Amino acid sequence: MLVKIKNERKTRHGDYRQMPHGKHQITINSNLNEYRFLITLIHEIAHFETYKSYGKFIKPHGKEWKYTFKNLMLPFLNPDVFPDSLLPLLAAHFKNPKASSDTDTVLALALKEFDEPNDKTYVFEIPLGQSFELYNGRVFKMGQKRVKRFECVEIKTGRLYLFNPNAEVKLI
Repeated sequence: MLVKIKNERKTRHGDYRQMPHGKHQITINSNLNEYRFLITLIHEIAHFETYKSYGKFIKPHGKEWKYTFKNLMLPFLNPDVFPDSLLPLLAAHFKNPKASSDTDTVLALALKEFDEPNDKTYVFEIPLGQSFELYNGRVFKMGQKRVKRFECVEIKTGRLYLFNPNAEVKLI
């Protein structure tokens, strides 16, 4: 198994791949804080363990992976590893872990508290009608909140998109 630390990727924290000739590779972003790094590493190791146990014809984040991920994380869910402020959020998350911890917005925002200080703005902080820009240069106008996500209109196309509250954006 080869573990590589990569430069920041906007679309993922890490990934697992089965390489040719029976080799396996995990990559993890270099910009993650220590808690996000550990969760991501265990997430990707769970893919490897699931592949070894069940083969390649299962869903990437199916019940087998969830079971493996939970069991691998359990020994780490203690105050010697994670701060007390994160433990209840992690316990709730690992009752039914999702493909990405970022879809658990409460946990994602709590984990971001441990990131290096930055000038990032989150979608939930933007006032109604305000414009903002994504990392790829696309510009949107803030709309109403639905149940969990925010409706935003892309200025260039007029198309409606839904954003998670913890999406990082730049105010314009």
